[in-house]
Amino acid sequence: MTNWRAVAVGFVIMFIAGVLATGAPIVGHIGAGIIGGFAAGYLAGGGLASGAWHGLLAGSITGIVLSVLLALLAGLFGLVGGPLGGVLGFGGVLVGGIVLTVIFAIDSALAGAIGGVFN
Repeated sequence: MTNWRAVAVGFVIMFIAGVLATGAPIVGHIGAGIIGGFAAGYLAGGGLASGAWHGLLAGSITGIVLSVLLALLAGLFGLVGGPLGGVLGFGGVLVGGIVLTVIFAIDSALAGAIGGVFN
């Protein structure tokens, strides 16, 4: 059974760290995923599988939310260059966001598995 409190805590940690990590795209987001995934797995407990599941959920949800927010922001700023600029800005960031979501999901699942063992 999913412990949504653990997923929510992991989400909040990853979201805040992910927003702060935008200046250092790859290293910062990997670190945010590891910290939030570990927190979700630790709070959920239950061993490797449970920790990995909760870390994966927290990382995936965070990646999706950050991707959509950043794509909307890029689309708004892109509208300054006309409608085509908004579409290209939104689409480009959304594609990059898919990569971000995968990064968050993988490393947070691994860290969640470790966190689930330590609890």
